[in-house]
Amino acid sequence: MEEKEVLMEYLPEKSVDTIYKWIVEKSVHLKIARERKTKLGDYRPPINYENHRISINYNLNRYSFLITLVHEFAHLYVWERYKNKVDPHGKQWKQTYRDLMLNFLDKDIFPDDIESELKKSIKNSKASTASELNLSRIIKKYDNNNGQTTLEELEENTIFLIEGGRRFKKGPKQRTRYKCQNLDNKKIYLVHALTPVITPE
Repeated sequence: MEEKEVLMEYLPEKSVDTIYKWIVEKSVHLKIARERKTKLGDYRPPINYENHRISINYNLNRYSFLITLVHEFAHLYVWERYKNKVDPHGKQWKQTYRDLMLNFLDKDIFPDDIESELKKSIKNSKASTASELNLSRIIKKYDNNNGQTTLEELEENTIFLIEGGRRFKKGPKQRTRYKCQNLDNKKIYLVHALTPVITPE
């Protein structure tokens, strides 16, 4: 299958030409990865490999896939210029990410609600989309499984299950996460507000 055809399966159509151009120009090995709980994407510089390597989780919706891919390309451009001499998500990365993202704004690529929130977020981007709760919440609306209940929708002290069957009790909010007690080992964990949950009948 042609590379562009593969990209069309994961990206908004109007973003494909620009992304394909970047991949070719920078000789990027792009891997569509299995779902990873701790990250949506990853960048590896050509230290142990011949090429720049970017991996993106396969199960992201098109808009999340594009935003994550631009995030990782920003790491690539920063690495080319500064190597490891700057903070991974410092001012150089934030400026680069903002500049790259501008290629996709006002181009009828994102729905209005995502685009509006993106324009706000790129003024001072966080290290991950998950840290930007409003943006994450809006992007999640476009997931195929958007009928799921998320942790932030539950009342405090509600008992819930997460994937894998572990049982928790919801506690108070701490920025983008909630302090939740694992009912099996009594330990407290910080669980992201948008984590899909199941409430026992």
